[in-house]
Amino acid sequence: MSSSVSVPRLVVAAPSSGSGKTTVATGLMAAFAARGLAVSPHKVGPDYIDPGYHALASGRVGRNLDAYLCGPELVAPLFLHGARGCDIAVVEGVMGMFDGAAGEGELASTAHVAKLLRAPVVLVVDASSQSRSVAALVHGFASWDPEVRVGGVILNKVASDRHEALLREALESAGVPVFGVLRRVAQVDTPSRHLGLVPVAERRGDAVDSVAAMAAQVERGCDLEGLMGLARGAGALPCAAWDAVEVLDSAHVTHPGARGCVESAATAAWARPDPTQPHPTSDGPVRVAVAGGPAFTFSYAEHSELLAAAGAEVVVFDPLRDEQLPEGTTGLVIGGGFPEVYAAELSANEPLRKAVSALAETGAPVAAECAGLLYLCRELDGQPMCGVLDASARMEETLTLGYRDAVAVSDSSLAVAGTRMRGHEFHRTVVEPGAGDAAAWGVRVPRRRLEGFVQRGVHASYLHTHWASQPGVARRFVERCRTS
Repeated sequence: MSSSVSVPRLVVAAPSSGSGKTTVATGLMAAFAARGLAVSPHKVGPDYIDPGYHALASGRVGRNLDAYLCGPELVAPLFLHGARGCDIAVVEGVMGMFDGAAGEGELASTAHVAKLLRAPVVLVVDASSQSRSVAALVHGFASWDPEVRVGGVILNKVASDRHEALLREALESAGVPVFGVLRRVAQVDTPSRHLGLVPVAERRGDAVDSVAAMAAQVERGCDLEGLMGLARGAGALPCAAWDAVEVLDSAHVTHPGARGCVESAATAAWARPDPTQPHPTSDGPVRVAVAGGPAFTFSYAEHSELLAAAGAEVVVFDPLRDEQLPEGTTGLVIGGGFPEVYAAELSANEPLRKAVSALAETGAPVAAECAGLLYLCRELDGQPMCGVLDASARMEETLTLGYRDAVAVSDSSLAVAGTRMRGHEFHRTVVEPGAGDAAAWGVRVPRRRLEGFVQRGVHASYLHTHWASQPGVARRFVERCRTS
């Protein structure tokens, strides 16, 4: 493919969280799709929930762009991978436009990603409590970083025609065009709980209605032709699209946080075949079961793509409904989600709990993140779980949130000891003990600690990781599936 690719694109940003980015971005995706355009949906940062609404709006897989987890060098290639064959891409930002990883400057902020994508920014402003002051706010955001191009504004939560007139008059002096004015509409609101919006998988019918309402509001209130013109002004990106097969075939694997693509010895080892295992053969199928359904909605699309590129057949199952693992399962991936919400239902599915336990007993590779970790414990809030790990889990009030720098402590089905990887924690639960005799990770921030469990083929941890940053993860996992 060409090394210079042009995709019309917009980044939807805001001065702060709660300004209406999700409503505007999702509404734009749905409105453009309704016009017959192929829309590529993206989300800045590690968030798993918004991409579900994006997928519903666009009919395509919602993908994340995270410069912390994957490294800045992968943002544009991953974007182009998701945007293949599309007429326009809409990228929803995270938090305030310049808010990035704590203590890391602009890293992983919406502004940072916009610069990496060379994309114009549409600033969504909550205008509910201001009039003339909006000009100072927009001027500040448009001029703060000359490398970020704020191409226009969408005013949200506008109270009346008079309010709109005052806002437009004020913004004439800022020199930034207004591409839309949205009034508050109740049915656009989406329900939230302890970790953000309720995922699409848990409220499919209502979510469809919410997305339709967002699309209708954006269609009524925004200049879609003008926004399309702004998107078409984005130039070509001087890189090729990320490709799972190509990165697995590559002899070198770049790790997140590496500057200048410097490769550590541990990282190189991660990409190589496991010397402690028999040489893998192509005999026999590798079938990797991936947990899905309402209880396990958190996953990055690239994980399954990498597993498939490594030679696995990926089969999704629902732990709330399926009483057995897919026939012929040789490996298991259980990502994040809300098992605490469905603890009773997960516990009631005793046949599947026993099947998961039996698979783990054989030494088959099992990769579990956050919700998957809880599911493998003895119990969650007093409800029996799979009992693979000698640990118990419970809900608590404190939110654990943030990016993490981690080092693999033990050799596992995913990593060799000493390998560095970046991850993200986001939960209101606690597991006791927090680490097994063989821990998964050593974490430095916010405090030094051992975290997670490695036993037989199981790798279980609170850390969410993005395998595109370390494609050797998928290759190693599939090799273990062949040899376990």
